[in-house]
Order: sequence, then structure tokens, then C-alpha cells
Amino acid sequence: MNNRPLHHVDVFAERPLEGNQLAVVLDAGGMDPGLMQRLAREMNISETTFVMPPDDPAHAARVRIFTPSVELPFAGHPTIGTAWVLNECGLVPGGGSEFVLEEGVGPVRVRGVKSRDGTSFWLTNPQLTFGEVFSDRGAVAAAIGAGESDLLPEAPVQVVTTGNPFLFIPLRNAKSVDAAAPDVIRLAGLFRGQSALPAYVFAPDGDRRLYCRMFAGHVFGIAEDPASGSAGGPVGAFAVRYGLVPRAQKVAIVAEQGTKIGRRSMMHIEMTYEGASESPSRIDVGGAVKPVVTGTLADLG
Repeated sequence: MNNRPLHHVDVFAERPLEGNQLAVVLDAGGMDPGLMQRLAREMNISETTFVMPPDDPAHAARVRIFTPSVELPFAGHPTIGTAWVLNECGLVPGGGSEFVLEEGVGPVRVRGVKSRDGTSFWLTNPQLTFGEVFSDRGAVAAAIGAGESDLLPEAPVQVVTTGNPFLFIPLRNAKSVDAAAPDVIRLAGLFRGQSALPAYVFAPDGDRRLYCRMFAGHVFGIAEDPASGSAGGPVGAFAVRYGLVPRAQKVAIVAEQGTKIGRRSMMHIEMTYEGASESPSRIDVGGAVKPVVTGTLADLG
């Protein structure tokens, strides 16, 4: 129970102290899930991951992901940050930079890409699903402190997911995104008694670029997330489907998030399209990871 390694890293960060913070606890096999949740609350950042031996020996590890209040079946920046830590610590069986992590949604494939700035990591998204369209655009706009005219007219407000569903709210421009001021009661009310989802607000911002913010104070108690990796694939596919980004066989998009709250994050999204399908056959999301703190957990009793 003692001396479990703990790594604090910044994910989707071009330099330390940007991006989205992540705590990674290694050697977590046998740890009580209740203690995992309490530790995630103690860390008080978007997510904390716990790394355990895999169920399938062909995989690198099993990973559980906790926000300060709930466990998640899948999340992007925790997957990428955990993969980076395993790679840097030499804990990947066989030493390869492409491997599989077991998460609540099932196996998630990751790969490392070396450059002069270090190794960035990419994850291949689970299956993409376009869900419910929210027709009361006035209520949606009011829930984020905007006017209905701020919503992008050519695109719907819609739920999209590759494992973690988000309500995607496209706005006209980056200025409108920065001006958003969510009302947690109104956001929760949009879901009419069903389980509320995080609100992902974004706008086109130049050639194949998106400017984004994510609000989850009405869901996880996280007022604003600096980077939402599990939203990267869906927002990229949304942008192509509704003509915000030109479609091609291979599409590359950069999504900037967290800048408004001083945690600039750069998510890179790559999609492959085949035939006339409206959805990509493959989505990869990646970015850089920067180490901040390395230590060990105390004896917690």
C-alpha cells in the first residue's frame, strides 16, 4: 500500500504549466476504489488515473479514471498522459511505443510519436456516434449566457460521443466562445430530467482550427476543463460533417482549449474518411505531455 509512484503531468501542453493537469498513480493494483475516489478528490484536478495490471497480458495496463466526484469509463487527456508516463518510465512490455490500455469502454490503442521536442502521444478513438439534436436553441443559448444569434446558424446543437458524450454548441466566432458564461441550473435543465452532459462550446477559428471551451459544473463539479481529449474526436467529426472544416480523405484539425482560463491546450485531431460516409472510419487525437512533479504516495492507512 505504501510508496506508490505518483506523477503529475500537463497534457496537450506546449510548455509546462499549460494544458490539462493529470495525476497518474502507478502500481495501483489492489487499491480500494473508494480510496481512488478520495485521492482524486484530494488531487482536485480534472482527472486522476490509477494504473493496474491488465486483464489481457497482451495489453500494457488497465487504467481507471476518476474526476473529483465520479469515475469515468473513458477520457482523452488521462489516456494520453498515462500512456506517456508508462512510456517514460519504461513500463510498457517489450518497450514499444504502440500499445493498448484497458479502460471502462474497452481496449484503447495509443501510440507515441518522437520529435525533437520529445514524445507526443495519440489515442485512437472508440466508435463515433451522433446523437440527439437540441431544437430549443434559445434555451441552449441562455444556458451559456449567450443570445440565440451567437449560435452558428448552419450547424445544430447536438450530442456526439466516442465514449464520453458531450453536448456540442457551435458559436459564430472565438469572441462569442470567450464571452460564454454558463448557468449551471439552466444547463442541467436542458436535459429535462435525464442525465446531464458536459457542454462543449466552440467556433471555427481560421483554417482547420477550432477555438473551444468545456463546461461541466452541472455534471462533475468541474466549472471549466482546460482540455477535453475525449471531445477532440467528436468535435473534429462534427466540424467536418456540418461543413465547418473541408472534408478530404485525410483531415487534420487543431483544437485550442483552455486559453480563457490561462491553461492553453492544443489538441491535434486526425480523421480518415472512406467513400460517402458522413463519419470518419478512424479518429486519432494527440498532443504533447510535459512533466511537472514526480513523487510517491504517503502511507494512507
